[in-house]
Amino acid sequence: MLTTIAIDDEPIALDVVKNLAAKIPFLSMKGFFTNAFEAAEFLHHQKVDLILLDIKMPDISGIDFLQSIPNPPMVIFTTAYSEHAVQSFELNAIDYLLKPFSLSRFLKACNKAQEQWELRQHNPTTLPAAIFIKNGYGQQRVELTDILYAESNGNYMQFVLKDKKITSRLTMAEAEALLPAASFIRIHRSYIISKKQVSKIEKNSVWIQQIELPVGASYAAEVAKMIAAS
Repeated sequence: MLTTIAIDDEPIALDVVKNLAAKIPFLSMKGFFTNAFEAAEFLHHQKVDLILLDIKMPDISGIDFLQSIPNPPMVIFTTAYSEHAVQSFELNAIDYLLKPFSLSRFLKACNKAQEQWELRQHNPTTLPAAIFIKNGYGQQRVELTDILYAESNGNYMQFVLKDKKITSRLTMAEAEALLPAASFIRIHRSYIISKKQVSKIEKNSVWIQQIELPVGASYAAEVAKMIAAS
């Protein structure tokens, strides 16, 4: 079950989400909030897996709200405006629902969240030697030591290995959940790299063997921490 809350300053819109969520058997709704600050107070005391979050709110935008949460849970944005779609996916949103949305579209977004949650549950504390990557209709076993980096390409991820490439229908957020944080680090909105495969680090780039990859400004601090810890 996904423990979930919904935040929307419009009571009618919140009722729509409430009615749709009641039809999804794996959602366990813990609260519905028209006030984002009340929701923030709730999150100080309760851990949730997923937030259904409106973007246009009077006191704080959904994007600013999400960025204010330490270690935020998964999020599905619900909004009547399309202009924030790119930014929402840069924040690893599971999905971006444009109002009014249907039950089938809502279910599709929730299924994505459920799939990512299940991927996270299969990431044990002790590092696995290998992972299984979706490949067509099956799952392909890949040794973690063989992965150089992963690159986002639309709705797909390309895993670049020492001797081949694997393309999988995964989001960046799903790939991040799949790859252990102890061994992999995100350096850009489009790239996750293996820490052990780094051959050189420059101001705005990282080299994986002979391949130069860019470091995004918002990820530079994490890359610096990696250098300090090495």
